[in-house]
Amino acid sequence: MTRVAVDVTFLCMDREPPGHVPPLPKGCEIRREIHPAVSLYRDLYNRVGQDYCWWLRRVMGDEQLAQLLQNPAIGVYILRCDGEVAGFFELDGRQCPDINLAYFGLLPRWIGRGIGLAFLHAAIHIAWRNGPAALRVNTCSADHPRALPNYIRAGFRAVRVLREVWDIPDHIGLSIPKNLCIPAVSHS
Repeated sequence: MTRVAVDVTFLCMDREPPGHVPPLPKGCEIRREIHPAVSLYRDLYNRVGQDYCWWLRRVMGDEQLAQLLQNPAIGVYILRCDGEVAGFFELDGRQCPDINLAYFGLLPRWIGRGIGLAFLHAAIHIAWRNGPAALRVNTCSADHPRALPNYIRAGFRAVRVLREVWDIPDHIGLSIPKNLCIPAVSHS
């Protein structure tokens, strides 16, 4: 295990942001993947989260993940640009009446192309179509450095920040930023 310390920021949006949703670039579209296959979901989750310590679903068993993905309160949405998968997000409505933007991200080659903020606004708009009491998301110091500023820019407000210590299994092969690692304590 590699032990890391991250600052997790919990954010909330109490009402849908006013105004229009910025359009996605030409050739980009978002579609809900109804009951996605575990293999498809793992591929998306692993490729998007590889550089950001996304590990919880990597260690979840296939059967448990399949049950989760079959739950009608879980929505997986895939962004495709010119037919190529560019990113995904997951909406979790199991804490009704709130919805959690459980995962959100772009594949590495699509970052920095001016798609992210429009994609985030589209995710927010889709979530609010379900009429939640609030929309929630969290991000942490292991995520992309623009994640927190973009969530705030899109209309979320920070509710609290907590320091968490995670034990990330080494066998899953994540790229763990050295600045997050907690040095081992020698007991000599």
